[in-house]
Amino acid sequence: MTGMNREPDSQHVDLREFARRNRRLVALTGAGCSTESGIPDYRDERGEWKRSPPIQLREFLADGRARQRYWARSLRGWPVVAAAQPNAGHRALARLESQGFVAQVITQNVDGLHQRAGSRAVIDLHGRLDEVVCLECDAVRTRAALQTELEDLNPQLATQTATLAPDGDADLHDVDYGRFRVPECGDCGGVLKPRVVFFGESVPRPRVDEAVERLKQADALLVVGSSLMVWSGFRFARLARELGLPIAIVNLGRTRADDLASLHVRAPCGEALAGLAAALCAC
Repeated sequence: MTGMNREPDSQHVDLREFARRNRRLVALTGAGCSTESGIPDYRDERGEWKRSPPIQLREFLADGRARQRYWARSLRGWPVVAAAQPNAGHRALARLESQGFVAQVITQNVDGLHQRAGSRAVIDLHGRLDEVVCLECDAVRTRAALQTELEDLNPQLATQTATLAPDGDADLHDVDYGRFRVPECGDCGGVLKPRVVFFGESVPRPRVDEAVERLKQADALLVVGSSLMVWSGFRFARLARELGLPIAIVNLGRTRADDLASLHVRAPCGEALAGLAAALCAC
């Protein structure tokens, strides 16, 4: 396949030619797009888990102790996500959109960094971590407001040692989760959940349908920083193949769609995309 075994500089040239041939790109982004902003990813370069898989929806709903553990860890992990800044890859995609090369970003990330970088056509496939929803009355509040309440209820965690994990999670040490106080919905007393798609939860159908329609209108699919090991992202690579759309991948490690792609650039996302934007954008 073209570009799959080329030298790094040659692959960057191939990526530019790919974008020139296919002027309406849909960019499908994953965790590797945000690692340069200080947010860890889940998988290594072989596509294997680096750590234990995240909490499952069923566990979160059924087990109060699991919710205590989740929110305790989130109390320490969220500030890092809230403070994260868009990196060169995010900024390059926004620039490519402004110049007509990227028609749509479909992101598996929940950090909102594409929008903060200036991208406007963004589908947050897995939702946004900066919002919280009540599972009883559907009331929505900001994660920032909940953070204040969590800190007020649990001052003992303010200086707790923590190691950052993906998606605003954190590994805590020597914590008694049974003592952790979890806020309830201020409107109805219901269970609060981040407004994101948990593992074991389906992406809302209207969101998938919108992403599918955008891909059908595209000239090609550009996968950025995703191993595509989960179906919610891989389905778009499969659909692109069915539609006869070429696929280019920018990812350091292997992906589930390597056999479907005509180009795989094994380079950091920020480096590859910044070079692409510099070559294509007259601004």
